[in-house]
Amino acid sequence: MKTLALTLSLLLAGGHALAQSQTNDHDSHHASPAASETTEAEVRKVDKAAKKITLKHGEIKNLDMPPMTMVFQVKDAALLDQVQAGDKVRFTADKINGAYIVLTIESMKN
Repeated sequence: MKTLALTLSLLLAGGHALAQSQTNDHDSHHASPAASETTEAEVRKVDKAAKKITLKHGEIKNLDMPPMTMVFQVKDAALLDQVQAGDKVRFTADKINGAYIVLTIESMKN
């Protein structure tokens, strides 16, 4: 009888641990909160047809990316109507399905 009680206790405890690990994994599917932190940049080129923008940017902390000049895709082509080459901007970006995507962008004009 003690063996049966011990076996049931172990099974119940094991199932509880499995349930906890499955629910904790759910959070990993969401974008990191740091993605909302803005980065300053200068617009070098805007390609509306390709939905791309070239930015000379500072460090992008949520992507662990040092300052550089690079081409980004944009989440929404309408974002490109707000900026032009030479503009100083603040933007947010994230890596989605292996591509670096600008999520938001705003001109820093006074």
